[in-house]
Amino acid sequence: MEADKKEEETVISESEPDDNYDPHEHRQTKSPTNNFETLVHLLKCSIGTGILAMPQAFVNSGLITGAIATLIIGVIITHCLHVLVKSQYILCKRKRVPLLTYSESMVVACKIGPKPLRGLSRGAAIMTDVFLVVYQLGIGCVYFLFIAKNNKMLIDPYYVLSFPIHMVIILGPLIAINCIPNLKALAPFSVVANILTFIGLGIVLYYLVAGTKTTKPLDYWGSISTFPLFFGTVLFALTAVGVVIALENNMKTPKAFGKPFGVLNIGMCSVTAIYFLLGALGYVYCGQDCHDSITLDLPHDHKATKVALVAYVIAIFISYALQCYVPVDILWNQYLKPKLQARGCKHLKLWEYVLRIALCFLTFSLAISVPALGLFISLFGAVCLSALGLIFPAFMEICASLPKNFGPMRLKLVKDIVIMIIGVIGLFAGGITTIYAIIQTFM
Repeated sequence: MEADKKEEETVISESEPDDNYDPHEHRQTKSPTNNFETLVHLLKCSIGTGILAMPQAFVNSGLITGAIATLIIGVIITHCLHVLVKSQYILCKRKRVPLLTYSESMVVACKIGPKPLRGLSRGAAIMTDVFLVVYQLGIGCVYFLFIAKNNKMLIDPYYVLSFPIHMVIILGPLIAINCIPNLKALAPFSVVANILTFIGLGIVLYYLVAGTKTTKPLDYWGSISTFPLFFGTVLFALTAVGVVIALENNMKTPKAFGKPFGVLNIGMCSVTAIYFLLGALGYVYCGQDCHDSITLDLPHDHKATKVALVAYVIAIFISYALQCYVPVDILWNQYLKPKLQARGCKHLKLWEYVLRIALCFLTFSLAISVPALGLFISLFGAVCLSALGLIFPAFMEICASLPKNFGPMRLKLVKDIVIMIIGVIGLFAGGITTIYAIIQTFM
């Protein structure tokens, strides 16, 4: 009984906001990033392999449907990222702590939410961490496949090697870059990666605009049966939710992140516009025959194509370490490190590097087992990001707004419920459709 009473007192104290406490003023971050470095990281995370899969996504949606849906999904995702950051700030104020991880925020949200949910807080935290780790490792698998496929396209004219051999060749370098310890140290690499990405993107756009377009008829409206594949691909491409949280938490001036002309809006508006442009132009260029990466549809014997491939391969190689930062941070700081410290382990740094290397081997093993880049993208986007990018932020805002901060006519509550419904439909429809497509591909 005393334990129950103590838990109830904790819940009450957490549900009382403290307007005098500003979590941002109490943050003590190792190697914080400035606004420009944060924007560079955000662009690098968002303009990855997903953008090159956009033409194939339009194959699953149709040209007009895909163009409209990309803009709508971009707006919804940007809004949900704002909701997530704002809700975490409110929960930090109520908890009186400078910083909360995504999973810790879910714990606090459950505790201040409806009573039936308070006992589920631990399960919600674990589920959030599982989705984050699976999603980020999924990106690692996609990056492995992308680098190996494009390397093979570059090298095959001179010396033919099997695809698994290309996978093995890149394993060592990816392990090396994944051992870089923090975001501050990765910032110069991200600048280089962004420059290379935009060089490669410029060459791709040149071919899409000036190259010979397909003569086959285009599908303008698509089919409802394949739209979930489009939805999963766009979610995967646009939603860098795990890295967004890590970036905001690691900022020197976190208040600049969510301003009207702040890092998040500038980054997401730029990214959505680029995805819209490349998806539409790419589909018009290659029609229904698009590969899962538009780089594979460019003229193989042109020097400019090879420059674009090299630029993208190097950029995605650098980005691998940034994407692995999140699962390393979650698994090491929240689970493994506390247990090792409790046992008196004296070689913590060594074990951290063991974890980094093990995660590289895991992504390598998964990628070489299921070498279907486009389906990987759709699956992880539909399942993980429907939850992380839509359902969880809306749920968190509902709990943070209880009991009476839903605005006129409780519009905020209605809006969050609609977003959660969209997320649930996307999760099940996208997941089932993609799994079925994977089974059909490998049967």
